[in-house]
Amino acid sequence: MLACPQAWDNSEMPTLAAAVLSPAAWREQSRAHEERADALTAGRRERAARGERHAIEDFLFEYFGLKPGQIRRWHPGVGVGLQAADAHTCARWYVTSPDGTTALDAATFAADRGEAVVHIRRLLAATAGRKPLLGCFGMHEWAMVYRADSDLRHPLPLRLGQDGTDAAVEANPLVCTHIDAFRFFTAPAVPRNAHQLTRDTQVAMEQPGCLHATMDLYKWAYKLGPAVPGNLLLDCFELARDVRYVDMQASPYDVSSYGLEPIAVETPEGKSEYAARQREFTRRAAPLRERLIEVCDAILARR
Repeated sequence: MLACPQAWDNSEMPTLAAAVLSPAAWREQSRAHEERADALTAGRRERAARGERHAIEDFLFEYFGLKPGQIRRWHPGVGVGLQAADAHTCARWYVTSPDGTTALDAATFAADRGEAVVHIRRLLAATAGRKPLLGCFGMHEWAMVYRADSDLRHPLPLRLGQDGTDAAVEANPLVCTHIDAFRFFTAPAVPRNAHQLTRDTQVAMEQPGCLHATMDLYKWAYKLGPAVPGNLLLDCFELARDVRYVDMQASPYDVSSYGLEPIAVETPEGKSEYAARQREFTRRAAPLRERLIEVCDAILARR
């Protein structure tokens, strides 16, 4: 069982908690967070109870790795103190003042996770500073099954069949800028990409028009742990879910079994629709990315 941390010295309180929430205020925020999280994860929890899978939504839990119960756990975020917060008192990285105010100890969090926070901030800031590129048309998913000689990544049929999928890849340039999509390209697709991406080039290549870079805002939010306020985590999760649906609608897979129409990116009309969706996701992602950068800065200021 985790031992309760040492209490703050009174002189540290203004730095650690610029705002303090009353018990009524933080309990209401926590309750609202739990209700919203439950609504967002209801499908996953119900399917798990029945032993069923969802080729689109389950990605958010299996690839990113956060369980519904973890998403449900509310945190006020760095710089916010809670009065009479028994549930947080003994949680990791939280400390309690002599007057009973509990908050995240950003200095301890920075000591433990500082290098990761530096990397996350560098990547987010670099991405935010670039123009969105809207010419990939979601072909990364197609490149993951190009001339596939093994089982497909998802238990769905290919909308155009294998030959039609291969022909679409060969008729369209691959310009993927996201390493965590590129690393799943089939071996024949790798040399077709305009960029030979590596983990070392990630900061230099990430750009805000990329759907996977937008989904990754959710990953960076949960990697920043209790420093991220609950509403920001759920905003990032909800955006990632919306992006994931478009990602699969534009993929080579037939998603009609989920009641979805394809975004046929092998056609001019489909390309136009995909680029429009990219622009909208880029618009929605920008303020979330900035809020995550602010969280990083608040942590690093205590390093």
